[in-house]
Formats: sequence, C-alpha cells, structure tokens
Amino acid sequence: MSERAAPFHCPYCGDEDLRPHEQGHGTWECGACNRAFQLKFLGLLARGLRRADNGGDDRI
Repeated sequence: MSERAAPFHCPYCGDEDLRPHEQGHGTWECGACNRAFQLKFLGLLARGLRRADNGGDDRI
C-alpha cells in the first residue's frame, strides 16, 4: 500500500511551509500562518461529477 498524499499548500494562507503536526495522522501545521489543520477523507460522492461542455464541473 502506498503512502497517503500530503497537502501541497496551506488551505488558509496558501503557503507551502507545511509539516506534520504532533496531534496525529492527517494533521498538519503551517509555518507561515502558524495554523494547524486536519485532513479527512469523507467518502465518495453518490452521483459523482461530470465535465460540462463549457469546461466547468457540473453535478450529475
């Protein structure tokens, strides 16, 4: 099994200075804005997404 993906940027300030947080799995801290956050997979969408003719995403 492969490693889980790490976030590329902070969801609050957009900076890339991220490191794992000591609280446990899925928690990260941002060195730029001094915030801690948690990533959590909620599940698959029941109906999914499809690409619209205009290039945007529309729910089915």
